[in-house]
Amino acid sequence: MHDVVNHAETYVRGRVHTNSLENFWSLLKRTLRGTYVAVEPFHLDRYVDEQVFRFNNRKDKNDSDRFAIAMSQVAGKRLTYSELTGKDTDSLHTSETRTGEAEVPF
Repeated sequence: MHDVVNHAETYVRGRVHTNSLENFWSLLKRTLRGTYVAVEPFHLDRYVDEQVFRFNNRKDKNDSDRFAIAMSQVAGKRLTYSELTGKDTDSLHTSETRTGEAEVPF
């Protein structure tokens, strides 16, 4: 069920409030500034997904329970280098320089 609170009139109406949302954004911003200080915009959705998972599993769970839940959601999935970085794997193969020596792109 979706309900709305107009902050110009009131901040809370029964069980309807914005405290949880404000708490989530506060935790996300604190994580981005403190833990992950060099966040690339390309990966921002992944950082948000991680925080959503942590926030949704914050009650009645300890770290080992959250880890077990996360691992159960990973089983059978495959993450490739190009999906993770957005780089084409063909460009990572060694190329030859003008002198004929192999050049590694790292």
